Amino acid sequence: MKNILIAGVGGQGTLLTSKVLGKYAQIIGQDCKLSEVHGMSQRGGSVTTHVRIGEKIHSPVIWEGSADIVIAFEMLEASRVKHYLKENGVLLVNDTKILPMPCITGAIQYPEGLKEKMLSEINRAYFITAADIAREAGNEKSANVVMLGALCRLFDFDKTAMEEAIIACVPEKFKEVNLKAFALGYERVK
Repeated sequence: MKNILIAGVGGQGTLLTSKVLGKYAQIIGQDCKLSEVHGMSQRGGSVTTHVRIGEKIHSPVIWEGSADIVIAFEMLEASRVKHYLKENGVLLVNDTKILPMPCITGAIQYPEGLKEKMLSEINRAYFITAADIAREAGNEKSANVVMLGALCRLFDFDKTAMEEAIIACVPEKFKEVNLKAFALGYERVK
């Protein structure tokens, strides 16, 4: 069984990523349950998705301290949900910052040292320049798919099945750029 928590900011592809993982589970013959939490997602707010894949899944919710993997598309979001990781769980972070509205208005400062703090607290934390890699693939919005490539490289996810899931879930006009982003994410992470 795999418990994967996905966190990001509205517009980063958090929901598409969970949909791809659900399709992936179907392709490999596993059960999958999803639970989504939308918080002002259209205004740049937090979006969190719980994805559970296994032989038989009864509940879509991942409890604190039980996620095998946390995928975060933004640094502050990673810091906000890292407590969901189980001991020796893996944190996979898009090494980028998106300022929340209180930071934009000057009400608060974006926290400094987040990456360093997470690296010191979590033994298996990976920070990926997914936005840069996605730009190289042809579209910065495919950073979420770069992260799926990294996920396949780092864990026992079937690369071919994940490519099939991406093809099934992404609109036709974005398939080529997303497959390129996926391949680059897979290649660049060690």
